[in-house]
Order: sequence, then C-alpha cells, then structure tokens
Amino acid sequence: MIHKRYIWLLALLTLAAACRITQPYRSPEINTNGLYRDQPNGDTNTIAARPWQSFFTDTALQRLIARGIRENLDLRIAMQRIIAAQAALKQSRLAFLPDVNANASVKESRLAFPQGYGLITTATQYDVNVAASWEADIWGKLRSGKRAAQAALLGTVAAQQAIQSSLIADIAASYYTLLALDQQLQVLRQTLANRGEDVSSMKELKASGIVNGAAVVQSEANQYAAAVAIPDVKRQIRETENALSILLALPPGPIARGNMPAQQVPQNLSTGVPAQLLQYRPDVKAAEYAFRNAFENTNIARTAFYPSLNITAASGFTSFDFSQWFTDAGLFGNIVGGLTQPIFNRGLNKARLTAAQAKQQEALYNFNKTMLTAGKEVSDALYSLTSASEKKESREKQLASLEKAVDFTKELLKYSSSTNYTDVLTSEQHLLSAQIGSINDQLQQWQAVIALYRALGGNYDEHD
Repeated sequence: MIHKRYIWLLALLTLAAACRITQPYRSPEINTNGLYRDQPNGDTNTIAARPWQSFFTDTALQRLIARGIRENLDLRIAMQRIIAAQAALKQSRLAFLPDVNANASVKESRLAFPQGYGLITTATQYDVNVAASWEADIWGKLRSGKRAAQAALLGTVAAQQAIQSSLIADIAASYYTLLALDQQLQVLRQTLANRGEDVSSMKELKASGIVNGAAVVQSEANQYAAAVAIPDVKRQIRETENALSILLALPPGPIARGNMPAQQVPQNLSTGVPAQLLQYRPDVKAAEYAFRNAFENTNIARTAFYPSLNITAASGFTSFDFSQWFTDAGLFGNIVGGLTQPIFNRGLNKARLTAAQAKQQEALYNFNKTMLTAGKEVSDALYSLTSASEKKESREKQLASLEKAVDFTKELLKYSSSTNYTDVLTSEQHLLSAQIGSINDQLQQWQAVIALYRALGGNYDEHD
C-alpha cells in the first residue's frame, strides 16, 4: 500500500514539474492606439468585412477577379504549401501513437564448433516478430510539437489568404490603370483630331492674310506633339494587359473591360479600429502564428534537458528448425521500459534553447513590425484618398477655365492682330495637360480605394 502511495506521489510530482517546463501560450501584447494617423473615429464598421463582389461592382472586373482566384499560379503554389503543412500536422499527431514494425527473416550462419577446434558447421535461424516502441509525453514535448505544427499550418493558410487578398487588389489596380490609359488614349485621339482642324484653320487664315506661315508650321508641330504621345500610351496599355494576364494565368493578350466614366467609387469607406487588423489582415495573423510556432519550439527545446521515458515491446517466433517455427518452443516476448537522461550533451541543449529563444524574439519583433506596417499602409491610403478628393473640385474649375481659354484665343486670333498662334498653342497644351491630370486624379482615387481595401485586409473568403 505504501509503495502505491509513493508511485502516485511520484506521478503527481512529475506532472507538476511538466507543467512548469512547458509554458502556456499567450498572444503578444501590442498597443494599437494611434496606429492609424488622423483616424476619423472609433467606429468598428470596416470595409474589410465586405465581400469583394459588393466592393468591386464592375462585372468585367468581377469576372477577372474570379478567374484570378481560380487559376492564379501563386495561389496554387500556396495551396501546395498548405497541403505540406497539413501532412506535418498529421505527422505530429501520430507521434503520440506507438511505432509498430513487423519483421520476418531467415539467417544462415557458419559456426566453428567446438570453439577453437576448427570443426565447421552451419545453422539456419528463422525469425518472425512484431516490435513496438512508445515515448511517454511526460514533459509535454509531443504536445508542444503538435501545437507548433498547428501554428505552422494556420500560418500557411493565412499566407495563402494574404496572397489572395493582394491578388484581388493587384487585379483591380491593373484593371483601373487600363481604364485610365484607355481614357488618356481617347483624349489624345480627340486632341489629335482637333489639332488637325486647327492646321486647316491656320491654312485658311494664312490664305486670308490674317496669320503668317509661322502659325501654320506651329499648328502642324502642335498636331505632331499629340500624335507622338499616342504610341507611348498604346505601349503602356499593352504592357499592363500582359502583366494582368500573368495574374490570371493566361498568355499575353487583350483584356475585356469597361470604361472609366462608368465607374462609381464605393461610398462609406470606413476603416474600423486598428485592433481589427488582427482579425482581418492575413499577414498580421500569419506573423502571430509564426510567433506561436517559435514559442512552442522553445518549449520543445526546454524538454530536452529532462529524461525521456521509452517503452519497447517485441513478440514473435524464432527457431533453428523450420518445423518448430510456429510452436510453443519458438515463441518469445519481451517488454522494456527505460529512462534516458542527457548528461554530456547539455551544452548542445543549451545552444538549442538559446537559438529557439532568439527565433521566438525575432518572430515577436516581426509581428510588431507587421502591425506597424499595416497601420502605415492604412494611413497612407486614407491620406491619398483625401488628397484625390481635394483635387477634384479644383481640377473641374481648371478644366472649365482652360476650355474657355482655348475657345477665346481661337476667336481672338481671327479678329485681333494682337493675338498670335502662340497663345492658342499655350492654352491647348495647358488644356491637354489638365485633361490627362483629371484622368490621373480619378486613377489616384481608385488606387487609394484599392490600397485602403488591401491595407485593411480585404475579404479573401475562398467561398466567395
């Protein structure tokens, strides 16, 4: 009875020691106050919770995003990493079960009998057995290994989600860049046509003696200036289409799309609170899972200082006579339990623990950096959106004034000797620059919207 009490007391002490060796995981603490610069309010509504289909309503863009999610090669690569991580997790779970191996063999030996007399004889041994070994998880090494594998799997899933979130944003950004380039090309072609009319008008005015030959030549040069800009825009369109094709896992080719004037910028672009980045932004979640993986690996390194309990057992038949192989005479069995305590490799275990702790601290710093980067990206996107909105009213007034200036100078050129074609040329150049600027303003606004959606985490639901 006394021996049983000692056994129970030893088991309780071992369990208590094991609880102190491996530490329970706690999420890293981080202060998110002020993470968004000039945050408007503390409303918890966030566009990150909106499905991408309701955020990007252009049907052509929706088709492109759907194909990208289905076919993008980076996403397929990430999926294979998830499969590998799932296999590693399964392997960590199987570590709790005993290893079982079966063996069958026939061994023939040449023996000197009796020893030293040189009489050679032969013997044939027949063996068949099943052996099992099992390590008791006294110190929590296997449990920590399982949790580390779970964190690695979740981190791999979060990394795949981050790729998908970025993919949606990249496809949308390329799409709206194409629409802006299309709009620029349309403006340039219209400008080229208008300047062609200017050349005809200048030739008529020269014939009437109102302007000289210099005005005609200047008008022609002005026409060529518009013409020479068109090939560059066409090149940019083709390069953007080719880049978008890669995201869609397609060979380079044309992209079906809408037009910029038909696009409506989403309203109610709420950011929520910075703490929600932990919920919605996948790279932040991946960074925390990496920290948890490193934390559990540190737990594993701690257990290496303590003895391991291994139990092995074997059973089978062995015989030197095949006819007695599966008989009571050939039956054998054994079971062995043993403790293995590291003695001379403590320096190696200390080095492993130090390395594991350093990697854990590195993962913590990386998590903090990822959060700060996320806050910076949200702040930048918000300010870019504000800047684009502020320019809109001034740009509209500038365009209206420049259109009037072009009309007025052209009229004055016909009736006033104090006006020359240089005035017309200057006003037309300013108008074209403002028209291109207006298109770029719209693109900047869309880029800011997309950047904000990406920075907040976006919606990467694979079932969408």
